[in-house]
Amino acid sequence: MEIVPSTFLALAAIATLFAIGPYRGLWAFIGLAPFGAAAALNLPAVGGATIGQLELTLCFVLLIAAASPGGPDRLVGTLRPGQPGFWLLLVILYGVLSAAFLPRVFAGATDIFGLSRDVNADRIISIPLGPSNGNITQTFYMVLSAACFLAVATLFRVRPDEKAVLTAMVVCTSVNFGLGMIDVISSFVGLPELLDPIRTANYAMATQHTMAGIKRMVGGFPEASAFGAFTVVLFGFWLHYWVIAPRSRLVTAMFAMTAFCVLRSTSSGAYVALIGLLGVYSIWLVWVASRGRFSRRVASVLVWMILGTWLLGVGVVTAYNLVPGVTEFLDDTLLNKLESDSGVERMSWNIQAWKNFVETWTMGAGLGSVRASNWLMACLGSLGILGTAAYLAFLGSMFRAPAQTGVETRDHVIQALKVACLAQVIAAMPTAPTPNLGTSFFIFAGLIVGLSRSAAAARDLPMPMPVARRPGHQRRPSSAIAARRS
Repeated sequence: MEIVPSTFLALAAIATLFAIGPYRGLWAFIGLAPFGAAAALNLPAVGGATIGQLELTLCFVLLIAAASPGGPDRLVGTLRPGQPGFWLLLVILYGVLSAAFLPRVFAGATDIFGLSRDVNADRIISIPLGPSNGNITQTFYMVLSAACFLAVATLFRVRPDEKAVLTAMVVCTSVNFGLGMIDVISSFVGLPELLDPIRTANYAMATQHTMAGIKRMVGGFPEASAFGAFTVVLFGFWLHYWVIAPRSRLVTAMFAMTAFCVLRSTSSGAYVALIGLLGVYSIWLVWVASRGRFSRRVASVLVWMILGTWLLGVGVVTAYNLVPGVTEFLDDTLLNKLESDSGVERMSWNIQAWKNFVETWTMGAGLGSVRASNWLMACLGSLGILGTAAYLAFLGSMFRAPAQTGVETRDHVIQALKVACLAQVIAAMPTAPTPNLGTSFFIFAGLIVGLSRSAAAARDLPMPMPVARRPGHQRRPSSAIAARRS
């Protein structure tokens, strides 16, 4: 186990959680999400695996949830059949079993693009299927993500606190924006090593790349694509909250910051995810209109979105044809991406992942065996038809979680979190190498399930027993009420 400078960042967050609790201290937990390149611990004995800031901290969040009164029973309640936690439990069980047995059962039966660092030391190559360190590390990460969902969903089902969630999202967005600006400015002034103390994970760091002469914004992540994908998730949250919640300068500022960071990331994956998210969100607004639940504000947002999209399209097409710099930028980021060496390589991973799915009799090659560049292909190639079906059932039940708790702000937060999770799924579709959607996704999913089930949890609480009174007996007012009456 290797301790690095960024270890103390995770320790500070853990101390905060123990000092003020997981509700008031939620900001300290979610605020670690932008530190994607910062290791809490490195494990050289396990293939150089990295335990990230969120992963280490969530272990203590789970401990807090389990140590609370009735904690174990409440954790089990989150896994009740029919609930999202139940489907996620099936995914984890199949994932663990597949990682342990399927690489041995189908050893040599198919070739894979593996995830092990030992095999891909120089470049990613195709090798025969067999057990590897990737099965251990990816299973470990997936179990941690599921534990995160379990802890957060349980805590916020028992004690819903939508204000704590909003505070945490503000802190997370501000930290992400701040790290992005520091990354760009430090490189501009000749201090590119300024963020090295938080770039301690055993990942390949692509922090100084440029696109069409522009420094790519990386922030606290190892590469621009990871920064852009995470920022699209934050953008999705603030987009919906800005549309449906009462007007607020703070919310507008958060929305503007995330939009700027997505565009400044120069990540083609982030741009595709942004376009996909806005398209799906626009369709949802039209669907809301068709059901007669169309407020004047939503109507104005839809009109401006359509008008803005048209004007932006005209402007981009004009600039593409007249400005050489814009032409180069759009060619590099979007139009010629599939024809580039990287695009061809990633497509070959997806084709091979589909072959792995077919050649293992649709059972999958095992969690951690297969590398892809598409979330669905990664699931099919790794988890097979059964694991993928359980995963889709988890997503479906999570997105169907009710957002009618009787508290308007809580309902708005649940809906915004759903849009954030949708943004993560859209971003993962063209880029994700593994089935794991990330710890931050499972945090948001846990908050959705916890907050949405809070009303049901309140209804399930035992009602106070009536107090029997003697005939003619009148209840005496308390001393405080009597004092006010006098």
